[in-house]
Amino acid sequence: MKDETKLWITYARENLDSAIVLLRSKLFNPCLQNVQQCAEKALKALLIEFSIKFKKTHSISELKSILNQNQIDIELSDEECEFLDSIYLPSKYPIGSVLPEFEPDIDICNYGLKVSTHIFEIVCNKLKCKI
Repeated sequence: MKDETKLWITYARENLDSAIVLLRSKLFNPCLQNVQQCAEKALKALLIEFSIKFKKTHSISELKSILNQNQIDIELSDEECEFLDSIYLPSKYPIGSVLPEFEPDIDICNYGLKVSTHIFEIVCNKLKCKI
């Protein structure tokens, strides 16, 4: 595995671990921000490892599409991508809740954590890295 890939995986793991701590602390918006960041960094790790060019983006849907175009299948539904994509901007800036239609809660954070963990595990399996 490339050194740069290892770095991206390390950062993704830290985001995942942070999301868990934040959820336990009932800090829902930052939990969701870390959920999104874990997924984004894990997918970018795959792109980097396989030397696939990509433009700067935070869109999980776009990253999945680039991977799929390069015959790297990521088992991630459109609904899951849309959920993660809906988190990015609102979690970084004080424009209200992370989720536009309702306030995040423990159930939404658990769902986000489940999706992000799934993505992280898929990527680690493809890269044969330790989880």
